[in-house]
Amino acid sequence: MQTAADAGDAATLLAAVPAGRRVALVDPRFVGHVHALRLGLTDPRFPAATVPGALTAQPEARGALLRALHRTAAAVGAGAPVVEPDADPAPEDRTVPGRIAVALEAEGTAVQRPALGSLVAAVPTDPEQQAAAEAGLASVDDEAVRLRNAVKAHDGFFTTYCISPYSRYIARWCARRNLTPNQVTTASLITALIAAGAAATGTRGGYVAAGILLLVSFVLDCTDGQLARYSLQYSTMGAWLDATFDRAKEYAYYAGLAIGAVRGGDDVWVLALGAMVLQACRHVVDFSFNEANHDAVANTSPTAALSDKLDNVGWTVWVRRMIVLPIGERWAMIAVLTALTTPRIVFYALLIGCSLAACYTTAGRLLRSLTRRASRTDRAAQALADLADSGPLAQAVAAVAPGLRGAFTAPAVALLGTLVMIGGALFLPYGSPLTVAAAAVYVVLSGLAVARPLKGALDWLVPPFFRATEYVTILVLAARSDVPHAVPAAFGLVSAVAYHHYDTVYRIRGGTGAPPQWLVRTIGGHEGRTALVVVLAAVLTHTSGFTTALTALAVAVALVVLVESIRFWVSSSAPAVHDEGELA
Repeated sequence: MQTAADAGDAATLLAAVPAGRRVALVDPRFVGHVHALRLGLTDPRFPAATVPGALTAQPEARGALLRALHRTAAAVGAGAPVVEPDADPAPEDRTVPGRIAVALEAEGTAVQRPALGSLVAAVPTDPEQQAAAEAGLASVDDEAVRLRNAVKAHDGFFTTYCISPYSRYIARWCARRNLTPNQVTTASLITALIAAGAAATGTRGGYVAAGILLLVSFVLDCTDGQLARYSLQYSTMGAWLDATFDRAKEYAYYAGLAIGAVRGGDDVWVLALGAMVLQACRHVVDFSFNEANHDAVANTSPTAALSDKLDNVGWTVWVRRMIVLPIGERWAMIAVLTALTTPRIVFYALLIGCSLAACYTTAGRLLRSLTRRASRTDRAAQALADLADSGPLAQAVAAVAPGLRGAFTAPAVALLGTLVMIGGALFLPYGSPLTVAAAAVYVVLSGLAVARPLKGALDWLVPPFFRATEYVTILVLAARSDVPHAVPAAFGLVSAVAYHHYDTVYRIRGGTGAPPQWLVRTIGGHEGRTALVVVLAAVLTHTSGFTTALTALAVAVALVVLVESIRFWVSSSAPAVHDEGELA
């Protein structure tokens, strides 16, 4: 820490700091809570951030900061007014850090201004302001605010009232012992895997232990995010771990339940895979709808207005959050039913509950889309195209197709392809050449669906239709094959492909774009993988070779997507965010 006499001196001192370091400017008259400074000066997610009287810049914003300092050095350093005579800035912009923040924004550098709430951050200029700031400082316990703000806003009922009241204190305990969110996330994964192992024993004692351990894993899952917010430890690795481990834990637990059921004489692998498919499709509906609409112009609708009104009626908020069966309620249900009933009942409850939740959320999104007057952006269309995961076959069709016009053409064509492919897998004779023909029709229709930019009101349905087609086709063909272990092999294949799709979502959310095209081409795209599984089922009809082929395909896809995903998330190009998680 060094003291500068004026802006010119500050520019000189900052220029001497090594280029790879974060720097901060703090007005010497600053009065405020320590946590207000933490929020303004230590969050790694933003190139620049400010609170009244303080400003920070990451290495990528250092150049802009120095330029702004040099531009104002003569005026401020020479004793001239900090603001122009005809300006009427906010009080926090009258300080040197505040003025520099305004200059950075004028140059195009985004400056984060964290919400401080009751925390004090001020630069008093007279005794009255000094007394008021000190009174506010004394009246607010910043540690209590820090602890309260560690809890994620808009969480589910079970998480808010049954987990967070004590998990926040676990987060503080971890912070005081220098534990990192990534370590807690890893502990949550290990605990969930042990729970899956306990469920796989197929004994009542194992099921009880599995239910308890699953709840412990969820407590740790809440704690890692609270620890990140409490100590502002956001990282690229944390983003990757938090974004993927929830799904890995849940799906591993499904597999453990299925193994335990088989040991008890009840084969529920089809139900386990069905639960995973349903949950993954629910998520892609959420992801696609949000990506299509988050930056839409004139993004309003009567349905959204009604939802906003209901948000002002407290009990309706909790009811609607519970209806969607968010992760807290879902895991609590799984844990209790595992301990008290059988895996089959667990999966029946999951399938029924998630189906009702999917109908509720999808219906709401359809109503919003049909009543919304919105103009979707090129960025949204690109995000939907990336989420579609079209491979070489669909891209080749799209390249030669004229592009079908119409407000609802793309989702209608995608839905037709879904009905043709899933219908063929379900109702045509197993291994029939007609099923292969249905796959060929699906390839053509999937290419036609993405031949034009996805900017229609319901075009966000295209990726969910593709996900449902691929996952359900694999499930149906594996279940109809009557080949030992074909469904567990299909479970592994869908898990590997689903990881790729989740990885795509979180890359887009981080603002770095979808995985590279070579990766999508290498693993075939949704239509290529679907057609390949159909051909394998036809060629290897009712033979153990089908299980071997599914297993080999699962391993190949998993290796390619995991290597590329790990390379990306540990690289400097990955977004420095800590995912807040999904309600569902």
